[in-house]
Amino acid sequence: MSAMDRPYDLIIRNGMVIDGSGLPRRRADVGIRDGKVARIAHLAGQTATEEIDAEGLIVAPGIVDPHTHYDPQITFDPYATMSCFHGVTTILAGNCGFSVAPCKNADVDFLKGIFARVEDMAAEALAGVRWDEFETFEEFLATRSGRLGVNLACYIGHSNLRIWVMGSEAAHSRAATDDEIAAMGEILRRAMEAGAAGLSSSASPTQMDIHGNPVPSRLADNREVMALARVVGEFGRGSITFLPYGAMGGITEQDKATLIEIGLNAGVPVIIQGLGGRNKTDAPSAAWPKAVEFLDNAVARGAPVYSMLIARPFDRPVVFNPTNFHYPAVPTWHRLMTMSAEQRKAVLNDPAEREAMRFAVENYNRDPAKGTTLSPPLWNALYVDAVVLEKNKPLETRSVADLAAETNKAPGDYVLDLLEEEDFATAFRWRTESPEWTDAVREAMHDTRMIIGTSDGGAHLAKDDGADWSSYFLGSWVRDRGEWSLEEGIRQITQVPASLIGLVDRGVIKVGAPADIMIFDPDTIGIWRKEFVTDLPGGAGRYKAWGHGVKATLVNGQPIVLDGKLTDRLPGEVVMPA
Repeated sequence: MSAMDRPYDLIIRNGMVIDGSGLPRRRADVGIRDGKVARIAHLAGQTATEEIDAEGLIVAPGIVDPHTHYDPQITFDPYATMSCFHGVTTILAGNCGFSVAPCKNADVDFLKGIFARVEDMAAEALAGVRWDEFETFEEFLATRSGRLGVNLACYIGHSNLRIWVMGSEAAHSRAATDDEIAAMGEILRRAMEAGAAGLSSSASPTQMDIHGNPVPSRLADNREVMALARVVGEFGRGSITFLPYGAMGGITEQDKATLIEIGLNAGVPVIIQGLGGRNKTDAPSAAWPKAVEFLDNAVARGAPVYSMLIARPFDRPVVFNPTNFHYPAVPTWHRLMTMSAEQRKAVLNDPAEREAMRFAVENYNRDPAKGTTLSPPLWNALYVDAVVLEKNKPLETRSVADLAAETNKAPGDYVLDLLEEEDFATAFRWRTESPEWTDAVREAMHDTRMIIGTSDGGAHLAKDDGADWSSYFLGSWVRDRGEWSLEEGIRQITQVPASLIGLVDRGVIKVGAPADIMIFDPDTIGIWRKEFVTDLPGGAGRYKAWGHGVKATLVNGQPIVLDGKLTDRLPGEVVMPA
């Protein structure tokens, strides 16, 4: 029996194949053997161990998510839930300058504190990471073999390099010596040889450790950053992700010069966040023309810079109790969250306290020397979601800014009055979608240097779960708004990010390529609901974002999600840039 005639491991029948190249769809079956696409053809009469009927559905490449923090979670959740339910087959973890490895056993608590402070990961959940199984980056990748549902690519974090070489105390208090920089370079070199996706680093003033000190990468001077960039350049593959100083306040001229210098030293793509906006979560706005000018200049000089674009607006629940982590840049409001009822009453009835809180949210901290500059929910984007008192029902769905204006109150006073009246049980929502947001994202997403994504998977889960970004993109921007053809929309979240980060055989359906595949209904794909559950280690809570329309997610030819349920298969691989 020839290889052409022997049974397939799996056949996807009757679907419409969109292969990720941008070329038009075609009606065909997909035959899979040994984890790879063996044939794309009409396979009537051919047999397989397993079949999936994709009648009326799209058979597309699995989604490649280039910005996640799943590296801690993947050690106890091999499927990277909830991303796999939205068609994601490959995740890139270790972003923002820190990764789960390398980390000496003595420094585990320090690194946990960074994950907890910067990415809002619960201490109980972090305790579930098997830190005892690895110390070096190479050991971390090796321990994932045979234990992955999705494919894993991972950056090595700059902060980890500093901690390993300089110790946790020195790493956040001073610049490195030449010998220490050389030692970091050797660790980075070994990680790249083992399969690291590249280097991640951050200079953002929002990033602090659990004690309020700058994360280690923020103390690196220019010579250290460029020395590490040159090490990545020795390999000529992968990418560097860098969070510049102005990521939360607007990219500065110095940031631009630094990014170009990194690109010239490394010779690989440099990926940032927040270009053209006021911060990394903001849509490009009035600053967009200047951003394009910078991108054009970077490319002309041979230092291609890309920026992640959040194409799914924020839609987060906000309640004023200890589960609220949105106001650290507004100390007067932040401390309100953990007060007892008696303490809150005293604050609300104290004229001086009221005065301090009245306009504090609008004037949140913008000075890195005074702490985090992370933007809180501003009043024009905060909506009343659910009230307790029947007489307040007409307030639901309305913005705080509008309600305050109608009552001639400062928005801060309006919220405090409502909370007091309802014994702090009022529920709000932080929603950033607006006509201005839509127009800004629409324009920016068509620039070839803007990369659609940023699930932030594994991070901030007690605030929100952004894993539904891909379902939102396909349902809202592609189907409903018609901003992209389905073929090009799929390419934007499969082949484009895969090529950018150097995973040349992912993000496409072609004969000989790994069979990473998403099967979905183009008429129903989209977001659905979010539920808060306590299924992380130690009973830690998180939001889970569910969607509509995905029938199956296949990794290396095996379904890991089928008809809305996880299978027990572990076909994922550690993937590395070529």
